[in-house]
Amino acid sequence: MGTGVTVGYSADSFSEAMEIITAYLPILIPLVIIQIGLMLAAIIHMVKNQNFKTGNLVVWLIIVLLFNTIGPILYFIFGRGEPKESGDEYDD
Repeated sequence: MGTGVTVGYSADSFSEAMEIITAYLPILIPLVIIQIGLMLAAIIHMVKNQNFKTGNLVVWLIIVLLFNTIGPILYFIFGRGEPKESGDEYDD
């Protein structure tokens, strides 16, 4: 005995869906590129500097990766700290 649920997808509904997707591709592709670029820029900056106003590396990585577009923007506004002076590395 089955559940009585049938899914009726036809070739027409698939082709209609593909038409909709291809219509939005000129908008979606640049947004995805910007999103990935922001994420990579934020991650590279975090790994190189590791100087944060608030939080730490793990917290900001989670924020950037979970909140794709707004996460890197939040990092650059609220999390990015000032770069260390070159002489600060060897304070004895």
